[in-house]
Amino acid sequence: MNIKSIINNKKERFRELLDHKIFRYAIIVHSFYFILSFVLFFTFFYNQNDFIVFYTSGKAIFQDITNLYSQENYYIHFRYFPLSAIFYIPFSLFNLDLGYILFSFFNLFLTFLTCIILYKIIFFIRGDDHEKGDDRIILYISLFLMAMPHIDNYILGQINLQVTLLILLSIFIFIKYKGNKWQLIGGFLLGISINIKPSAIFIIPFLIVMNFTLKKENFNQVFKVNIIRIIGTIIPLSLNIIFFLIYPSLWEGFLINNFGGNRTIDINFSFSITKLIINFCSFYSFPFNQTLIFLIITGLFGGIGFIIFFYGRNTRNSIVYGFTLGIIILLLVYFDSWDHHLLTLIPMLILIIFNLPRKSKITKKFIKPSFFFFCFIDLAFLGIWHLTESWFPFNFMAAIFLILTFYGISRYIINPKKEYLTPN
Repeated sequence: MNIKSIINNKKERFRELLDHKIFRYAIIVHSFYFILSFVLFFTFFYNQNDFIVFYTSGKAIFQDITNLYSQENYYIHFRYFPLSAIFYIPFSLFNLDLGYILFSFFNLFLTFLTCIILYKIIFFIRGDDHEKGDDRIILYISLFLMAMPHIDNYILGQINLQVTLLILLSIFIFIKYKGNKWQLIGGFLLGISINIKPSAIFIIPFLIVMNFTLKKENFNQVFKVNIIRIIGTIIPLSLNIIFFLIYPSLWEGFLINNFGGNRTIDINFSFSITKLIINFCSFYSFPFNQTLIFLIITGLFGGIGFIIFFYGRNTRNSIVYGFTLGIIILLLVYFDSWDHHLLTLIPMLILIIFNLPRKSKITKKFIKPSFFFFCFIDLAFLGIWHLTESWFPFNFMAAIFLILTFYGISRYIINPKKEYLTPN
């Protein structure tokens, strides 16, 4: 099939999608988000957005890499691995305005590419009792396109869609292909996502899928697959060691920007459990150590999540649930968990909705309510926080829904064969 035929097929498919009213609405709404982001960026957020940090990091790579983690002159600072800064070099070759515009269109492209991969994965993992057509799939993908965290992501020039796409591609490869070569590639893609956003490192423990009921020869093969996946993930991450060895100050800057400095102790609207505790201690002037709080919360949720996943009854699609737990744990324990980070979690919830039984109680009680809250309600609580921060600086509702989702997924992992179904 030549390129012209491929383009014509894609055009025809897009016309078919436009026959769905919800998809047409989604395109209009998402276009509004995209245009609104430009208006707000150039009027209110020009000097206070995350893209400035990425843009500057790209310049630092070929101008003065030792300034990569400098905190001077910016309201936030670069918190990622040195290798990730290379990704922003093409955008930093232009002035800030044009660089932001090009980056926004790149994010728009990644959004629709994410929808395509999400669509393909759903067909692999969809439960047998779900509708066989794609009307319901298009509905949920349209809801993803209309999710309000996209506004935040576009305005700030954030990088969540790059991470989301790589994680979904990794899942797609793990589920579709069985060869060791593909397991290595899937792990490699996950490693790149962690390079872009180090906090995604919480997913790594959930690469390990074990089944202690297997015979010895099958168990050995599963163990081998786990090792290959982890090696694939470590390869792109290990390249950062070169930067840290050549420029030792970069390692110190990386640690300070992620686990020290005023940024981790300032009161803000992050909805993580760690930040809620820090806000409480800061607001009421209680002595605290932010690193110790982070380690305790990480040990609690990370330990519980990993034990449940490791000893749970693993199925063919366990990797979806493991990655979702990793993302939830990240959002619960890291210092800064913002609305735009939910763009990585929302597609995972869609996958779980289609993998669980059609009338699953877990879907009804935990997954769907969280999905709609994260898509359309959470951003409102950011506004409420700004109104109440002088006397109640706690943006806690997202944390509650994260914990509910964590609980629902854990219940399923512990006993996936149990009939968690709603009555007819």
